[in-house]
Amino acid sequence: MKFKKTKTAALALATIFVTGSFSGCALVTNNIKKDMEQTVATVDITASEDYASLKGTISASDVLKRDLIASYASYGSTYVNSYGMTVEATYDLIKNNLVNRQLYVQYAQAYLLDKDGRSKAAWDAYIAAAPEKDKSIAPIAYFLDSDEIGRAEYQLKTSLNSTLDSQETQFIEQETDEHDHDTARTTPTGVSTVNEDFYDPAYQIYTGYNAAANCGSYEAQDGSTPATRVKAYKALLSSLHYYGLVTRGEDTSDLETLSYYTIERKSQYETQLINKLSDLFEEQAKEKITKEWIENKLSTTLQSQQQKYDADASALETALDGVSDSSFVFYAPEGYGFVINILLPFSTLQTQTLNDSEADYGDVKGNKFLKRASLLEGLTATDQRNTWFSGHEDLSYEATAEDGAYTAGDPNRKYLFFEDNMKKTEGAADSPAQYEKIPNYLGKYTYNGEVYSEKDEDGDTKFTFRPNKITIDGFLEEMEGYLGFAGLHLSGETKTPDYYTRDLSAYYNDDNTVDYSAFLYYEAKIEELAQFNANNVFKAGTPENTALSVMNELSFAYNTDTAGLNSYLGYAVSPNNTDFVKEFEYAAQRAVAGGAGTITVAPSDYGWHIMYCTFSYSANTAPYLFDWEERNEEGTFSNLYYEALTAESFASYSSELQTTVLNKYNVNSCVTVYEDRYQDLYAE
Repeated sequence: MKFKKTKTAALALATIFVTGSFSGCALVTNNIKKDMEQTVATVDITASEDYASLKGTISASDVLKRDLIASYASYGSTYVNSYGMTVEATYDLIKNNLVNRQLYVQYAQAYLLDKDGRSKAAWDAYIAAAPEKDKSIAPIAYFLDSDEIGRAEYQLKTSLNSTLDSQETQFIEQETDEHDHDTARTTPTGVSTVNEDFYDPAYQIYTGYNAAANCGSYEAQDGSTPATRVKAYKALLSSLHYYGLVTRGEDTSDLETLSYYTIERKSQYETQLINKLSDLFEEQAKEKITKEWIENKLSTTLQSQQQKYDADASALETALDGVSDSSFVFYAPEGYGFVINILLPFSTLQTQTLNDSEADYGDVKGNKFLKRASLLEGLTATDQRNTWFSGHEDLSYEATAEDGAYTAGDPNRKYLFFEDNMKKTEGAADSPAQYEKIPNYLGKYTYNGEVYSEKDEDGDTKFTFRPNKITIDGFLEEMEGYLGFAGLHLSGETKTPDYYTRDLSAYYNDDNTVDYSAFLYYEAKIEELAQFNANNVFKAGTPENTALSVMNELSFAYNTDTAGLNSYLGYAVSPNNTDFVKEFEYAAQRAVAGGAGTITVAPSDYGWHIMYCTFSYSANTAPYLFDWEERNEEGTFSNLYYEALTAESFASYSSELQTTVLNKYNVNSCVTVYEDRYQDLYAE
C-alpha cells in the first residue's frame, strides 16, 4: 500500500472518451471550454501557520470542473448505480478526493524541503531555469531524481498508448471482421506484468503520424497499420475537442505539444512525488519491525490459531480457503492440505453416453462404475492453449534451441508462450528488467501438437492447429518427462492392474459399501520433496517451487477445471467429509496424506482427476520457520511474512499520517470550495 497513490482524473478521462462512456452526457453545457475550466476548489497549504514561510514558493492548486466529471465517469457512477449513493454525495466524495490529492502534493513538497534542507532560493533558481515547456512541472520535478522523472514520462506515454491500443483494436476488427469465437484460455497471474521500476527513455507515443519502429520498446497491435492508428488517434482528438481539452489552433499532429498533454504530464509527476513520500514513510514504518517483534507475533498467532482451529473445524476450513501470500494458516491438524486438480474431461458424447446408460448389472444402488471404466479407457485430452495464439493478443512465440524448451522428442512441437515474461526479465547493471517473471510457472512446456501459421493478404498471422490427443497414460508420460526435464524424479509409482476390465465386485467392500480406494489408478511422489521445506514453496529454483511450477504449467495446458487455475496452492482439502464427489475426495485426501509432492489419479463422472499435493500439515508441527536473515530473500516464507507484516504496519502508519494531514490542513483556511460552480452536475 502506498501513501494515497491516485490515478489522475484526466488520464482516466482519456479512456472514457475513447470508449464513448460520455456519449450523450447531459453534463456538458454549450460553452464547453469555459465551463470545464471553472475552478471548483483551491488548495493552499501555505495558508496554515506551519507553512506560511513557504508562501510564494509552494503554489496554490486548482481543482477544475472537468476533473470532477472525469472522476465521476471513471468510478463515481459505480457508487451511484451499484451502491446506492446519491449523485450529490458522490460528487462531494470526488471533490474531497481531488482536494486531498493536492494537499498531499503540497505536503510532500513542504516535507521534502524540510527533510532535505533545501533552500527556497535553490528551488526558485531551478524553476526559473526550467524550459518553458517544463515550467508547470518544475516545482515537482525539483524533488525527483532522474529515475523518477524517467518513470513519470514513461508511465504517461504507456498509458496513452494503451488508450490508443484499445480504440485501434476495434478499428482493426471492423476492417478484418476478425473476432475470437473461442472463449479465451485463462492466463497465469503475472503475464505481461511490467517491472514497476522499468522505464524506456526511447519510448514514444505512436499516433500513426510517426513510425512505430521509432517508438522504443512500444509494440504495435497485431494487424495495426498507420491508417488504423491514425483513426484511433483522431477518435481521441475528437473527444478531447468535444470536451474542450484541445484548444483551437493547437497542432494536433504531435500529441506532446497539446495543452492536454501538459496537464497529463503534470499529474504523472505529482504521482511520482506522492510515491516518493510514500516510500519514505514506508521506510519509517519498517524501522518499527524488529526480529523479536516478528518472532513474538508468529508465536502468538500460532497459539491463537491452534486454540481456535482445534475447537472449530469450519473456521479452519474457511481460513484455508483464504490462504495467500499475506494471509497464513500456521496450524492445522494432520490431514489438511492443498491440491492442484487437473481435470481431463469426458467428451460431450462420452458424458451423454454415461448419462444414458443403465446401471451396472446387479448394482442395486444405480452406479455405473463398469460403464464409466470402459469410457475412461477411450478418454483423450488435448492441449487447451489454442486461444493463446489467436486474435490481436498473440501470446505465443517459436522457441529456438537456446530457449531450452521441452518437446518430448517431438520435432513438430515448437511453440512456447509469454515471450516478454520469459526473455525480458533480466535487467542491465544500470537498468531494471522490463518485465517480471511469471511466478510458479516454468514456461518451457511447448504446445502439444502441430501449429501451422501463414500470413493473410493483410499481413496478419493466421493459425491452424492439430493438437495431439493423449490418454491418461499419455498425460502421465508427459508429466514424468517434464518433471525430469526440470530435474525432478518420481518414485513409488504404482498403477492399478486390469483397471478397465475388473468385475463389479472390485468396487465394493465386504459390507457392500463403495470402496473408493478401488478407483485410484495411479500414485507416485516426487523424490526431491521427501524432505519438503514449506519455507521454500514460492522461492524460485528450489525443488518445492520447481515442482509447483511444473504442475501449475501442466494445469494451464490441460486442465478444464478452470476454477482451479491461478489458485494460490490449489483446493483446500480436509480429512473430513466434504462436498466434493467421493472419488475426488478420496484421491485428494490420499494425496495430502502422502505429503507435498504426492500425485494421485482417480476418475469421477467428469473424467480423470490428477491430484498434486502442493502443501500438507503435520500433527503438532508448525510448517513455517521465520529467519530474519531471509526476510529480503524473495519467495521465502520469511520474506512473504515480513512483507505482509510490513504492509500491515505501513497501512496503519499511513492511515494515521493521512488522518493527521487531512485534519490539520483540509480546513477553510487552506481549502476554498466553490459549490455553486458544480451544483448543476447533481441533475445528471
